[in-house]
Amino acid sequence: MKILIIEDDERLSELIAEDLGDQNYTVETAQDGLSGWELASSFHYDLILLDIMLPKLDGISLCQRLRSQENTTPVLMLTARDTTTDKVVGLDAGADDYLVKPFELQELAARTRALLRRHQTNYSSTLKWGDLELDPNRCEVTYKDTLLSLTPKEYRLLEMFLRNGTRVFSRTQILDHLWAFESCPEEDTVRAHIKGLRQKLKSAGAPPDLIETVYGLGYRLKEI
Repeated sequence: MKILIIEDDERLSELIAEDLGDQNYTVETAQDGLSGWELASSFHYDLILLDIMLPKLDGISLCQRLRSQENTTPVLMLTARDTTTDKVVGLDAGADDYLVKPFELQELAARTRALLRRHQTNYSSTLKWGDLELDPNRCEVTYKDTLLSLTPKEYRLLEMFLRNGTRVFSRTQILDHLWAFESCPEEDTVRAHIKGLRQKLKSAGAPPDLIETVYGLGYRLKEI
């Protein structure tokens, strides 16, 4: 799951990004409204955390612009304003939820999960592919009841495949899904993570070609 944080308080943005990253989300950040708009209109995100008071383009205007372009990505507004009028303005602009600063990271995480469940009904369901199972609620992966010890990137990579059946993903698409825009590595990194994930699956008893290479195109789960 990929989340965009648009927040000009760099310290707060880093705290939120670190906390969400620990929960196996892929996180990207922007420090002003225009940068946030460029990212939100160019890439797919599962959730946007949006501050209202932003330089260059305020959060209300940014949210209105997104909705006018038929962008339905859920938006959680973050703001120091806590009056009823301010909340109504934010929600009327197209936001899905509203969180007043200062807030606890636990509450932010809970609201994040709630919004993701609301907009993606299978988010909390166990994902299965033959004897392979991924539990998003517990962030656990098992093969025939053998628990796999995956890195956060390996976990997100496997989740991406499981949520998309036999869809083929190119290396570029995998980079876009799993790495933050500002720290995107080389395509060889994808090969290394695919190799590591295959080895761990094989060690648990899975077929060595469970994640198969479609030459010239990318990777996908092998049909059962």
